[in-house]
Amino acid sequence: MPAEPLVPAVTHDDVVRARAIIADSLHRTPVLSSVAFSALGATEVLLKAEHLQRTGSFKVRGALVRLANLSEEERLRGVVAASAGNHAQGVAWAARRLGIDAEVHMPADASLPKADATRSYGARVVLGGTSVEEAVARAQEVAERERRTFIHPFDHVDIVAGQGTIGLEILEQVPDVGTILVPTGGGGLLAGIAAAVPEHVRVIGVQAERAACYPPALAAGEPLAVVPGRTMADGIAVGLAGAVPFSVIAGRGIPVVTVTEESLSRAVLSLAERAKQVVEPAGAAGVAALVQGASSPPHQGVDELGELIDPSRPLVVVLSGGNVDPVVLRKVFRHGMSAAGRYLHLRCRLTDRPGHLARLLGEIAQTGADVVTVAHVRTGAGLGVDESAVDVEVVTKGWEHSSEVLAAIRAAGDDAAER
Repeated sequence: MPAEPLVPAVTHDDVVRARAIIADSLHRTPVLSSVAFSALGATEVLLKAEHLQRTGSFKVRGALVRLANLSEEERLRGVVAASAGNHAQGVAWAARRLGIDAEVHMPADASLPKADATRSYGARVVLGGTSVEEAVARAQEVAERERRTFIHPFDHVDIVAGQGTIGLEILEQVPDVGTILVPTGGGGLLAGIAAAVPEHVRVIGVQAERAACYPPALAAGEPLAVVPGRTMADGIAVGLAGAVPFSVIAGRGIPVVTVTEESLSRAVLSLAERAKQVVEPAGAAGVAALVQGASSPPHQGVDELGELIDPSRPLVVVLSGGNVDPVVLRKVFRHGMSAAGRYLHLRCRLTDRPGHLARLLGEIAQTGADVVTVAHVRTGAGLGVDESAVDVEVVTKGWEHSSEVLAAIRAAGDDAAER
C-alpha cells in the first residue's frame, strides 16, 4: 500500500494557482514530435521541450512561484539559495524579476557558464567547498544570520506547485497523453506533474542509477539518505528525497526507474542527432529510459517500463534542462558514441620501422572508418626495444563496423586491442 503522506500533499488547485503567477512571465514550452523516439517507445513519443524555458530549465517555474508568495517583509530581507546550476539560475532570474536581493552559494568547481549566467541574472554568487551539500550548509547559515529566506530547490509546496505547471501544459498540448516520463532528483518536478494530471495518466520518474534516492525510499515508505555516486547527470544527483515531493509520489504510487551512464550519454547524443536538441544529461533521463528499455537485453532498472507504458496513447518525455558546459558536452558525446559502438579506442603494437604506422592507418582507412587521434607510446611494460605502441581513436558506423575494423587490422598481422 502507498505510504501515508508525511506532510500535506500538493494539490491540483495549488498547481492551478501557481500557473496564474507565472503565466505572464515564463514560456509555454513547445511539445516536439519524434519519429525516431516513437520507434523506441513502441508508441507515439513527444518531447516537452522545457530546456527551452527561460534560464534553460524548468527550475525557474518553482523559483518564481516561491518568491512571488513571499511576504513584503521577506522580500525586503532578501533570499539565499544553493545549487550547482539550474536552481541557482532560476532563483537569480526570479529575484531580479521581483526586485529581491539574492545570494547564491555554489561549489568552488561549479561550471563556469552556470556561475556566469547566475551572476548575469543579478544574483551575488559565492563559490566555495567541494559539494552542493556544503553550499547548502553555508546558505542556511547565511539565512539564519541575515534573516534571509532560504529557497530550497525542491522541498517546498510552492516549488512543487510551480514545477507542476508543466503538467497542466502537457494536458492542454497532448489531451490524450497516456504516460509522462520525468527526470527525477529530489522529486519536485515529478511530484508537481503528478499533482497536476489526473490519475489515469501514468507518471514515471527516472533517476540516474548512480544517484537514485527514490527506489529505496519508496520501498521503505520514507525518505532514506543515500550517497550519490559520480554521474554525468549532476542535475539530478540528490542523496535524499524531499519530504513534500515524497508525500505526493508515495501517496499516488508513482514508480521510479533508473538508467545507466551509458544510456544517459546515448540519450544526449540521440537528441542532438535525431531531434536537433541540445539537452544536458539530467534533462535527458526520460529519453535514456527509452534508449535503455529498447536495448537487448533490457537493463534491470527499466525491465518494467514496457509494462508501465500505455501503447494506445501518446507518451510525453520531459526534457527538463539544457544547461551543459560545452567541455562536458564533448565528453558526453564521446561517451555516447562509445556506448553505441561508434567509437573505438585501440592500442596497436608496432615494430619501430619506417612505414609501419602509415600502413596501419591505411588498413583502417580501407575499412571506411575515420581516425580522429593518433598518439605514440615509446616506452612501457611489455614493449621491446624496437617496438612502440600507438593509441588510435576511430569513429565507426556501429558495433558491426567496429568489429570489421578490428578484424581487418589483425588480419594484416598487427597486434591491436581495445582500450
